[in-house]
Amino acid sequence: MKSEFIALWLFAAILPTSAVAQEARTSGTEQTFTTKVINVWPGVAPGSEQWKQQETVLGSGNNRSIVNVTTPTLTIYPPAASAATGTAVIIAPGGGFVNLSIDSEGHDVAKWLVARGVTAIVLKYRTVQIEGRDAAQLRQSGGARFGAQLRDLPLLDQDGKPGIADGIQAVKIVRAHAAEWGISPDRIVFTGFSAGGMITAYTAIQPDARPNYVAPIYGAPIASIPPIPQGMPPFFMAMAQDDNLAGQYILRFYEALKAAGYRPEFHIYNSGGHGWGMRKQNKTSDHWIDEFYYWLEAQGLTRPAK
Repeated sequence: MKSEFIALWLFAAILPTSAVAQEARTSGTEQTFTTKVINVWPGVAPGSEQWKQQETVLGSGNNRSIVNVTTPTLTIYPPAASAATGTAVIIAPGGGFVNLSIDSEGHDVAKWLVARGVTAIVLKYRTVQIEGRDAAQLRQSGGARFGAQLRDLPLLDQDGKPGIADGIQAVKIVRAHAAEWGISPDRIVFTGFSAGGMITAYTAIQPDARPNYVAPIYGAPIASIPPIPQGMPPFFMAMAQDDNLAGQYILRFYEALKAAGYRPEFHIYNSGGHGWGMRKQNKTSDHWIDEFYYWLEAQGLTRPAK
């Protein structure tokens, strides 16, 4: 009962009742961004041929969420040519593979980065199919799926397989278009939040087309730790001590990386819970993105490539 309550509360918190809104909100109060959207796969994404649910965007302002994603896309935010660093950051929002917190953990992160010369790329990856004719029904179906995942952790792995495949394919696409988009092919960073952090970890582990740097934010493999291979990219990790949803799994993954000989940079904040993204809570975790940027700076990624 407690796990179901947590799941329903979490889902309700990120899915406010609202009419359907447009996906890409690229115009802010202070700056307008020019973006380009491309599909991750040519044609229907493999494995989704029989998916019938309609993609729906719920919420308004900077608290929108997407459910029933069938066609994964990349939204590319190119920086001004005069400020471009040649670094790209692929951003995977979270949402338990049931929904995508597309603003706080997606477009808002991209806008912060592109203003600093980084090519920011928001990955809208596939989510598990849920049923519902309106926001209330979708919220109920999504909360039930979250509850099922908490009771049966391997179900989360199952729900995440399409999104993980989309993340790996996204790295291949960005590297293939590096010259066209003004990106150095050895300066591709992958970051993600919660379930998006799980995707981030799996892009680093798989042998084909790994990103050059990875930053899972309050996310990690959940059901089990996959084998840690050689040649993994540098890691930046962040979580809050009071993350009762994913904290234990993040710590377990960090220890597995250390045992395999890696030295991730790991920020553990006093408080902040789970799922903060770019939301401000008047806590030190509000500044995770500044410290992420300092880490990028230490890797030489905030200055133009020589």
